[in-house]
Amino acid sequence: MADIPPDGPSLTHIDARGEARMVDVSDKTATERIATAEGRVLMSPATLALIVSGNAKKGDVLGTARIAGIMAAKRTSDLIPLCHPLALSKVTVDITPDAALPGCIVSATVKVSGPTGVEMEALTAVSVACLTIYDMIKAAERGVRIEGIHLTEKIGGKSGHYRA
Repeated sequence: MADIPPDGPSLTHIDARGEARMVDVSDKTATERIATAEGRVLMSPATLALIVSGNAKKGDVLGTARIAGIMAAKRTSDLIPLCHPLALSKVTVDITPDAALPGCIVSATVKVSGPTGVEMEALTAVSVACLTIYDMIKAAERGVRIEGIHLTEKIGGKSGHYRA
């Protein structure tokens, strides 16, 4: 894997005794950091048609999922034990219905000016938006699948630019 250092991988959240710890970022420079993540919610064409037409029993699936994703990004440190609470400057969640899947492509971009990155916030936003879509359409179809949640891009910080 290209991201593994030549002297081997290291886990920043594990101390010398092997115990979990929160990383000290107090000496890191505050810079602009941006992360984008993506995932997919796969379903039948009929269920996708319900979403697109706005006729899902629980209401506006895409609008609700978008707001849920934004809210989740803001609460990431409450969900992931060792994440730093961050004052996010921007969160966008885009959901694109795609008949070829069939399903929805969910993308989230998160921005902060600070000493640590926002990858977890972007991944959390996508995860919760996908789960919200599932929750809102499960009455119409139980076989919906959430797949492929991953970081697609990271900009800023010591490790620089990453693109999947």
